[in-house]
Amino acid sequence: MKRKKILFAAIAAIALVTGGIIYAADHIDAPSVTNQTTDITDLYVFQGANTDNMVFVANTQGLLTPATTGAAKFDENTLIEFNIDNNNDNIEDLVIQCKYDAASNMMKVYGPIAPSVTGTRSKIEGTATASVKVTPYGASAPIVATKNGISVFAGPRDDPFFFDLDQFHAILAGTAEGFRNPGVDAFAGTNVMSVVVEVPKVALGGSGKINVWLETKKKV
Repeated sequence: MKRKKILFAAIAAIALVTGGIIYAADHIDAPSVTNQTTDITDLYVFQGANTDNMVFVANTQGLLTPATTGAAKFDENTLIEFNIDNNNDNIEDLVIQCKYDAASNMMKVYGPIAPSVTGTRSKIEGTATASVKVTPYGASAPIVATKNGISVFAGPRDDPFFFDLDQFHAILAGTAEGFRNPGVDAFAGTNVMSVVVEVPKVALGGSGKINVWLETKKKV
C-alpha cells in the first residue's frame, strides 16, 4: 500500500548516537494542515535511560484543549514515519513507521527497516515489530509495550514545547527588543497526540551522528 503526503509535513533533527537530546518544533502550520491528523508539532530524538537505546518522539495534532483531547484520535489513514539517515547523504537508510489500527485501537510499529521506497512516497515495510494499545486521556498511568527490544507508547500528552509566542510577535512588530525572562508559554494547557518509540542503537546502523526527520503521509 503506497502513501503520499497531502502536503509536505516534515521536520528534521540531527542526533548523536552516543547521547544528547535534539528536538525540532513546528507549531501552528498552514491552514491546510492545521487541525489535521498530519499536523506535526514536535520531533525529539535522545538517548534512553538505557544508554544502549535511542528514543524517537513524534508529536502531532497540536493545540488540543483539555475539552477536546478526550475525543482526539490517531487516524488509520495517516502514516507517521521517522526517517533515519546514518551515512550523511540526506536519504533515509532506515525508517520507523507508525500506523494506527482503529479496529484494535493499537499503534503498530514497523522497523527500523530499510525502505523500498524513499522520498515523498512510502509503503508499509515488512510486518509489525511492536505494537501498543493507545493510552486514553486521563489514564492514571501510560500504557507501554515492549517487543523485539522495541518499546512503544501512543496517546495524548501535555505539549512539552515552550514558546513565548506573543512576545515573538511583539519582537517581529518592533515593539519589543527581546524575549521576557521568564517568558509566557503560549502552549501551556494544550495537548498533543504522541508516539514514542525506543529502539536499540545497534538497530540504527552507524556509530556517530544520525540525521532524523519526521514525516506524516496520507493514504491515497
